[in-house]
Amino acid sequence: MSPSKRSASYHRLTVLFVQKATQSIGLTKVIHGNSQEHEDVLAIEEPLEIRLAYQEAGISKVKSISVTMRTPGRDADLATGFLYTEGIINSIDQISAVGQTAFTCAENKENIIQVILKDGVVPHLQNTDRNFYTTSSCGVCGKGSINAIRTVSSTERSPDELTISTDQLYGLPRALREQQAIFDDTGGLHACALFNTSGDLTLLREDVGRHNALDKLIGASLQMGQLPLNDHILLLSGRASFELIQKAAMADIRIVAAIGAPSSLAVQLAEEFNITLIGFLRDQRFNIYTLPHRILLSVHENSY
Repeated sequence: MSPSKRSASYHRLTVLFVQKATQSIGLTKVIHGNSQEHEDVLAIEEPLEIRLAYQEAGISKVKSISVTMRTPGRDADLATGFLYTEGIINSIDQISAVGQTAFTCAENKENIIQVILKDGVVPHLQNTDRNFYTTSSCGVCGKGSINAIRTVSSTERSPDELTISTDQLYGLPRALREQQAIFDDTGGLHACALFNTSGDLTLLREDVGRHNALDKLIGASLQMGQLPLNDHILLLSGRASFELIQKAAMADIRIVAAIGAPSSLAVQLAEEFNITLIGFLRDQRFNIYTLPHRILLSVHENSY
């Protein structure tokens, strides 16, 4: 195949990845105690499995390299960039083609991308096993990931009467900020905190990684014999992603509030696991994305 034909083929395959990156969702918006049904737009979050096809000693092989959470779109860029930055390839000239596989999951989503190396190119696959996030029998889709979490979660989810008022919610970000000792010194750390139903902060952990901060929080609770955490409210200093809601579900947390926005898959997972999910909690306002019955609203109006 001539260089011009290889270039045309590569382009033809990569333009297939024009996928929807946002999703509209209904929610309850609360501002200064007044609530209103509203529609908002969320960034879509879905898994992407990256597969590598190559030849070794004359035998064709296909290896799953990584499963990563991403917003759909530019998947070919993501896959090739990942292979390069991980040192698996060292030149774009080593790639023959990039394309989605013919396999689609139960939700008809195409979340598997395959990178085909040229004949004679040997990928550097050392340490690739550390890149696996999760796997599912359904292939790779949001539903498959949620089912996988349900399988590994050993927590029995009992009925609860957990509630919190709007005034208590408004006070959580300030209470978190006042206790962030490392943030005061550095100005740039993520934090997670647990609150009781009176709005009192009971545990705080910080880390440069938001997932690490939540792991530290749940790990400390586990060591203190406090799990399940179904009588606590979790506050996240940033946005709410699928992975953070997954961790909250494993600890049986029933109310999660985030200073930032949730992703589409975080909302879906929260609903599946009976979690009340709140986003944009700041400046006396917040949005309720799932299970609003746990939030005690003082006033409900049809418009502002």
